[in-house]
Amino acid sequence: MQNDQVKGLLSRRGLIHRSVAGAVSLLWSRWAGLEASSRFTGRGKARSVILIFNCGAPSHLDLWDMKPDAPTTVRGPFRPIATTVTGLQISELMPSVARQARKLAVLRTLHHLHGQHNSGMYWSIVGRPYRIDSTLINPSRADVPCVGTLVGWLAQRDGYSGAIPPYVITPHPHCDSTAYITPGQFGGCLGSRFDPLVVKADPNHPSFRVAGLGMSEGLTAERVRSRCRLLDAMDRPLAVGDEELRTHRGQAMQLVTAESAQRAFDLSREPTRVRDRYGRHTWGQSHLLARRLVEAGVRFVTTVNGPSIVWDTHSDNFNGLKNRLVPPMEQAYAALLEDLDERGMLDSTLVVWMGDFGRTPIINNQAGRDHWPSCYTMVLAGGGIRGGQVVGTSDATASHPKDRPLTPADVHATIFAALGYDPHGMTYLSAEGRPTPLSEGTPIHELL
Repeated sequence: MQNDQVKGLLSRRGLIHRSVAGAVSLLWSRWAGLEASSRFTGRGKARSVILIFNCGAPSHLDLWDMKPDAPTTVRGPFRPIATTVTGLQISELMPSVARQARKLAVLRTLHHLHGQHNSGMYWSIVGRPYRIDSTLINPSRADVPCVGTLVGWLAQRDGYSGAIPPYVITPHPHCDSTAYITPGQFGGCLGSRFDPLVVKADPNHPSFRVAGLGMSEGLTAERVRSRCRLLDAMDRPLAVGDEELRTHRGQAMQLVTAESAQRAFDLSREPTRVRDRYGRHTWGQSHLLARRLVEAGVRFVTTVNGPSIVWDTHSDNFNGLKNRLVPPMEQAYAALLEDLDERGMLDSTLVVWMGDFGRTPIINNQAGRDHWPSCYTMVLAGGGIRGGQVVGTSDATASHPKDRPLTPADVHATIFAALGYDPHGMTYLSAEGRPTPLSEGTPIHELL
């Protein structure tokens, strides 16, 4: 090849290189501009979210969407009772919640298509279907992040600097047995730095303590900081650009040394009457811990009413609800709403109640109800949403939405709007590198 041909080829290559580089630069500047300007301009009142998740799927027909005129094979033995809102009735199993009805927005037409627990939980907390409908699945770094992960991500983008990570799960993660953990509830495609802090301990236990929180006997905060500085110096030649590692190390150090974190998790600071009010059981003390974490500035707390799928009432549904499941849940839920209200925190704290899906309208031959994602109920309170109302009506047997069908994604879009974020205008990069909106749903206008 002649010199002038080589020069021409190099010149063309250079032109192509500069053109591509320029295009990439332009796209990046536009992307950065989109990210910078995508904060929702709506009047979001909520500052934090508490998600109460009934793992295993509670029966909507026996709690929130009673059908007293349906056949006995559908309605079950429980009767509806009046609440403080005219026309709104809920189960006789929840008299304390009935007194809080003015705070509640009851959404009776949620639906999706997955009937297995982990994929159902994924759809409920992520707002999108998992690639298969199965319980035998586990998290991966390719997962679409759930609403809690995204709220934590947004908080960090907005400058969150609390000693406790902005997203906490108590006491244990969503799962169907400890072998199959629900995907989506960790950092997923956003990376491990956005994983939640999972408490992994029973807040009701007398010696409740979060692993890794606080310093070992004989250590001081300065000694810990000195060790971290030494470790950073030793790692520097090997970990250039490893921001994820440094982020994890910084978070761990904050948890170990920050007194504010230790205080937030110290339930012994609560008066006995307050702890009794929530209930001296795992769910009650987890709800109380959620309130304390929100007070400490945590943006999203999930309290899983588990362990595992305890609400999976394929047999003996009615005795299970009456004697084992509803009493602690109802006590803790009502106490949380009352406590937040009395402390002036309810307007800034959005409380969301949900499960995997609903239960079958037809009672099976074991006095149980099976999985039913075609229609079920979620409930919202606080965070500036309009309470004292029902949104959507199910059909005569609560089998399908009759009007105003809603999806989990609509609830997530409402959560983001309540926090002041545009669910469609704010995006993150998926595992494939595609800009992805916070939610594909539509904010529920009746609530905002």
